[in-house]
Amino acid sequence: MAVIYEILRWEEKAIIKSLRDLGISVIPHYIKAKPVFINGLSEDVPDLAIQRSISHYVAMESTIAFEAHGVRVVNNSMSTAICMDKLWTISLLAKNGIPTPKTAVVFSYEAAQEVANKFNYPLVVKPINGSWGRLISLIRDSEELRSIMEHRTYLPGMLSKAHLMQEYVRKPGRDIRVFVVGDEVPVAIYRINKHWITNTARGGKAIPARVDAELEEISLKAAKIVGGEILGIDVFEDPERGYLVNEINPIPEFKNTIAVTGYDLPRKIAEYLVSNVRQ
Repeated sequence: MAVIYEILRWEEKAIIKSLRDLGISVIPHYIKAKPVFINGLSEDVPDLAIQRSISHYVAMESTIAFEAHGVRVVNNSMSTAICMDKLWTISLLAKNGIPTPKTAVVFSYEAAQEVANKFNYPLVVKPINGSWGRLISLIRDSEELRSIMEHRTYLPGMLSKAHLMQEYVRKPGRDIRVFVVGDEVPVAIYRINKHWITNTARGGKAIPARVDAELEEISLKAAKIVGGEILGIDVFEDPERGYLVNEINPIPEFKNTIAVTGYDLPRKIAEYLVSNVRQ
């Protein structure tokens, strides 16, 4: 079994150890050091691989390369592509009846003004592709809308040409990170912060979360819609509408989750991978 990675973080080390504890021969595949020859792998072809690269682009392309040889990669390239594109994710969820925040995509300041008129302030604007809460902004009035849209328009690169705009969900000072492994929801955490951004990478504090039947159901349905097997699903609690699925991470970090819950998620992931070898 191969573990594809760019940086050997705590999570990757824990997955490798758990696989080896189960008696699995593990190939740690440092993607920056090892080429993947499209018309033939240079090494033995693994039965299965788990994708753990940090870079969205590297994860996407290396998954495609492994799949070209018939290797099953968790998560597969289609699911990875969907989850890494926030617009694609939320569009599929909404189309399939999963509650989500009100969302629009705009390609100009003029279009952003129309969204502001419909959604009202405050608003959230963020890139379609990104993580750790980077380049996400809260817009409280028309002057902030003008300033932020002007700034984003002049950022280099294609990712600044499309802007995802959402209503500001008045969540109770927290959101929920739900972990899905196969057809189970083994663990979840609340991410709490006085700031409106709750990511633990941005100072959010993790505490164990209770997974009720409704949260489990909506998380498993969302995972099925995007075709993912091992996912981190971000859920908001709206005081009137209940659970709203906001984003899905196909390569979730979980060090903080284990620290506060004590749940052995690497072992759960390893057992799931082993159960799917050659299936």
